[in-house]
Amino acid sequence: MAERKRARELASNFIERGDPLGWFDPLYREARTNWALVPWADLAPNPHLLALDGSGKRALKIGCGLGDDAEQLAIWGFDVVAFDISPAAISLCRERFPFSRVEYSVANLLAPAPSWTAAFDFVLESYTLQVLPQKLRPKAIQRIASFVAPGGSLFVIARGREKSDPPGEMPWPLTQTEVALFEAAGLTRVSWEDFMDAETPPVRRFRARYRMLR
Repeated sequence: MAERKRARELASNFIERGDPLGWFDPLYREARTNWALVPWADLAPNPHLLALDGSGKRALKIGCGLGDDAEQLAIWGFDVVAFDISPAAISLCRERFPFSRVEYSVANLLAPAPSWTAAFDFVLESYTLQVLPQKLRPKAIQRIASFVAPGGSLFVIARGREKSDPPGEMPWPLTQTEVALFEAAGLTRVSWEDFMDAETPPVRRFRARYRMLR
């Protein structure tokens, strides 16, 4: 599709320059006049989220994009912090949801605020790891795990592939070995699903939930 082609073109150009995270803000700036340029922006919450009771709990949305998942968490009662590396994305979130209770912030997953360490009862990672080059994922996974408070949980949704499969084009699917790095980072896996999403064509996805027991 043309929209994904543009995102892939930007990603490739910035990765070649040695700036693998630099392409997100140009993409969102272009999307100001055409939101369809952001392939993962459906302008609706992720359909693979599971309803939760967030009353009295604090949540963090990784790579919030245009804000739909963060807003859904707020509807469920969470006190939500949502961040994106792109200032343009955060600006669009604030424009789309001017009366939101969500705290939207510009932040880099690989260099987050120290105050976020072990600070959240629930962390949602949906479709961010799969748009990061493979070499950045282990550090990103460690950072994501570090946000979960003792007794808190992490929910992960991502494209999936076998380790023997080619990595494909952006968004690059994760392997089960990569997702297992959350356990190496101190989390305990509570549930795991490997399923085909009913898209056209169908997409293999992983959906996993973890807890921080210590």
